[in-house]
Amino acid sequence: MWEVFKDWIFYVIQFFYNFSGDWGVAIIIVTLIFRLLVAPLMHKSARSNYQMQKIQPMIAAVQQKYANDQIRAGQEMQRIYAEAKYNPLSGCLPVLLQMPIFAALFQVLREMGDRVGDSNYSFYNLVPNLVMSPSQAIGYGFGTFVPYLVLMIVFAGATFAPMVIMQATNKNSPQRTQVLIMAAVMSVVMLWISWGSPAGVLLFWGTSSLIGVFQNQLSMYIFKRADREAEAQAAEAALQPVDLNVKRKVKKPRPTKKH
Repeated sequence: MWEVFKDWIFYVIQFFYNFSGDWGVAIIIVTLIFRLLVAPLMHKSARSNYQMQKIQPMIAAVQQKYANDQIRAGQEMQRIYAEAKYNPLSGCLPVLLQMPIFAALFQVLREMGDRVGDSNYSFYNLVPNLVMSPSQAIGYGFGTFVPYLVLMIVFAGATFAPMVIMQATNKNSPQRTQVLIMAAVMSVVMLWISWGSPAGVLLFWGTSSLIGVFQNQLSMYIFKRADREAEAQAAEAALQPVDLNVKRKVKKPRPTKKH
C-alpha cells in the first residue's frame, strides 16, 4: 500500500513536470493543489485556535482559582472547551496531514535516479539539485549551499510561524512564553531534520507552510471581522429606544345577571 502511495506521488509530480518542464515547479503545483484540498480543514483548525485565544483569560483564571485542585481545574477547563467548541488536538491537524506526503516525497526523491535516470533536477537554476540534501550540498562550496540554507530556514521558520503570530497579541501571558519556547525548540529540531532531507522535500514543506501562514491570516481576519460585526449589532440593539406605548388589552364587560 505504501509503495502504491509513493508511486502515485511520483506520477502526479511527473505529470506536472511534463507540463512545466521543471521539477521544482511541479512540486510547487502539487503543493498548491494539496493546500486547496485541505483548505476547509485548515480553516476549521484556525477557528479552533482563534477560540482558544479568546478563552485563554478564562483558562488562566481557572488555573489560578483551582491551583491546588487539579481534578476540579481539569473539569472546569473541559467545560470551557465544550462551551467554546474548542478541540485541543485540532491545532496539530495541519502538520499531521502533511506527514504522509512528506515521508513519501522524501523517499521518492531519494529514489528519483532509479525512477527517472539521469536528469536535471534543478529548480530554474535557483536550486541546483532538488534530490541533493543540504548536508551534501555544503561539500560543493558555500555558493552552492546558499539556496539550500534558505530552504532550511523557510522549512523551519514557516512551520511554526502561525503559532508565533497568534501569540503576538497575548501580552504577558504565561502560555505565550511557553508557546514561543516550544516554537523555538521545534524550529531547531526542524533544522536538524532538514539537514539530511532532499531539497525537493524542503521546497514542498516550505511552500506549504508559507501558504499556511497566508491561509491562517486570512481566516483570522474573517473571524475578527465577524466578531466586530456581532459586537456592533449588539451595541446598536442596546441603543434602540424602548417602546413605552404599551397597549392594554381592553376588558370585555361582564354580563349582568338577570333577576
